[in-house]
Amino acid sequence: QVQIVESGGGLVQAGGSLTLSCTSSNTTFGLYGAGWYRQAPGGQREWIAGIAYGGRTVVAEAMKGRFAISRDNGKNEVYLQINDLKPEDTAVYFCNARGTLYADGYDPDRKYWGQGTQVTVSS
Repeated sequence: QVQIVESGGGLVQAGGSLTLSCTSSNTTFGLYGAGWYRQAPGGQREWIAGIAYGGRTVVAEAMKGRFAISRDNGKNEVYLQINDLKPEDTAVYFCNARGTLYADGYDPDRKYWGQGTQVTVSS
Protein backbone atom coordinates (compact mmCIF):
# COMPACT_ATOMS: atom_id res chain seq x y z
CA GLN A 1 0.00 0.00 0.00
CA VAL A 2 1.37 3.34 -1.04
CA GLN A 3 1.69 5.90 1.70
CA ILE A 4 1.64 9.58 0.90
CA VAL A 5 2.33 11.86 3.85
CA GLU A 6 1.87 15.60 3.97
CA SER A 7 3.36 17.83 6.66
CA GLY A 8 4.05 21.44 7.44
CA GLY A 9 0.57 22.71 8.12
CA GLY A 10 -0.40 24.66 11.19
CA LEU A 11 -1.86 27.87 12.52
CA VAL A 12 -0.39 31.00 11.00
CA GLN A 13 -1.26 34.66 10.93
CA ALA A 14 -2.46 36.34 7.79
CA GLY A 15 0.45 37.59 5.75
CA GLY A 16 2.72 34.77 6.80
CA SER A 17 4.19 31.96 4.74
CA LEU A 18 4.25 28.20 4.91
CA THR A 19 6.02 25.42 3.09
CA LEU A 20 4.14 22.16 2.96
CA SER A 21 5.96 18.93 2.27
CA CYS A 22 4.85 15.67 0.78
CA THR A 23 6.74 12.44 0.79
CA SER A 24 6.24 8.74 0.38
CA SER A 25 7.95 5.73 1.81
CA ASN A 26 7.20 3.46 -1.10
CA THR A 27 6.72 5.44 -4.26
CA THR A 28 9.31 7.53 -6.03
CA PHE A 29 8.03 11.01 -6.70
CA GLY A 30 10.86 11.74 -9.06
CA LEU A 31 9.56 9.33 -11.66
CA TYR A 32 6.08 10.79 -11.86
CA GLY A 33 4.07 13.93 -11.67
CA ALA A 34 2.65 15.22 -8.42
CA GLY A 35 0.08 17.76 -7.41
CA TRP A 36 -1.31 19.76 -4.52
CA TYR A 37 -4.98 20.32 -3.74
CA ARG A 38 -6.92 21.88 -0.92
CA GLN A 39 -10.36 21.50 0.53
CA ALA A 40 -11.93 24.15 2.70
CA PRO A 41 -14.67 23.28 5.20
CA GLY A 42 -17.85 22.55 3.31
CA GLY A 43 -16.12 23.03 -0.01
CA GLN A 44 -14.92 20.88 -2.85
CA ARG A 45 -11.36 19.78 -3.33
CA GLU A 46 -9.64 22.23 -5.64
CA TRP A 47 -6.43 21.88 -7.55
CA ILE A 48 -3.58 24.26 -6.72
CA ALA A 49 -0.52 23.23 -8.69
CA GLY A 50 1.22 20.32 -10.33
CA ILE A 51 4.75 19.35 -11.21
CA ALA A 52 5.91 16.94 -13.89
CA TYR A 53 8.63 14.38 -13.37
CA GLY A 54 10.99 16.60 -15.32
CA GLY A 55 10.28 19.62 -13.13
CA ARG A 56 7.84 21.54 -15.31
CA THR A 57 5.23 23.22 -13.13
CA VAL A 58 1.72 24.49 -13.70
CA VAL A 59 -0.18 26.59 -11.17
CA ALA A 60 -3.94 26.97 -11.34
CA GLU A 61 -4.92 30.37 -12.65
CA ALA A 62 -6.66 31.37 -9.42
CA MET A 63 -3.59 30.39 -7.40
CA LYS A 64 -0.92 32.19 -9.37
CA GLY A 65 1.18 34.67 -7.51
CA ARG A 66 1.18 33.19 -4.00
CA PHE A 67 1.61 29.44 -4.55
CA ALA A 68 4.64 27.62 -5.88
CA ILE A 69 5.32 23.92 -6.24
CA SER A 70 8.74 22.35 -6.30
CA ARG A 71 10.41 19.02 -5.75
CA ASP A 72 13.62 17.51 -4.42
CA ASN A 73 14.04 14.13 -6.03
CA GLY A 74 17.00 13.34 -3.83
CA LYS A 75 14.79 13.62 -0.76
CA ASN A 76 11.77 12.16 -2.57
CA GLU A 77 9.73 15.17 -1.57
CA VAL A 78 7.39 17.62 -3.20
CA TYR A 79 6.73 21.03 -1.69
CA LEU A 80 4.10 23.72 -1.78
CA GLN A 81 5.21 27.21 -0.85
CA ILE A 82 2.39 29.54 0.16
CA ASN A 83 3.09 33.23 0.63
CA ASP A 84 0.98 36.07 1.95
CA LEU A 85 -1.46 33.69 3.56
CA LYS A 86 -5.07 34.81 3.83
CA PRO A 87 -7.88 33.53 6.04
CA GLU A 88 -9.54 32.10 2.92
CA ASP A 89 -6.52 29.81 2.51
CA THR A 90 -7.72 27.90 5.56
CA ALA A 91 -8.19 24.34 4.35
CA VAL A 92 -6.84 20.85 4.43
CA TYR A 93 -4.06 20.57 1.88
CA PHE A 94 -3.60 17.28 0.05
CA CYS A 95 -0.80 15.85 -2.02
CA ASN A 96 -1.35 13.53 -4.95
CA ALA A 97 1.33 11.39 -6.52
CA ARG A 98 1.80 9.71 -9.87
CA GLY A 99 -0.65 11.95 -11.68
CA THR A 100 -0.27 13.50 -15.12
CA LEU A 101 0.49 17.15 -15.64
CA TYR A 102 -0.95 18.84 -18.68
CA ALA A 103 -0.42 22.29 -20.08
CA ASP A 104 -3.34 23.67 -18.12
CA GLY A 105 -4.07 21.17 -15.39
CA TYR A 106 -3.27 18.02 -13.51
CA ASP A 107 -5.00 14.66 -13.64
CA PRO A 108 -4.59 12.98 -10.25
CA ASP A 109 -4.08 9.31 -9.70
CA ARG A 110 -6.97 8.23 -7.52
CA LYS A 111 -4.90 5.72 -5.57
CA TYR A 112 -2.17 8.09 -4.44
CA TRP A 113 -3.63 10.61 -2.01
CA GLY A 114 -2.31 11.57 1.36
CA GLN A 115 -4.41 12.25 4.43
CA GLY A 116 -3.83 15.96 4.24
CA THR A 117 -2.35 18.62 6.46
CA GLN A 118 -4.45 21.35 8.04
CA VAL A 119 -3.61 24.97 7.39
CA THR A 120 -5.45 27.55 9.45
CA VAL A 121 -4.90 31.23 8.83
CA SER A 122 -5.97 33.72 11.48
CA SER A 123 -6.83 37.29 10.64
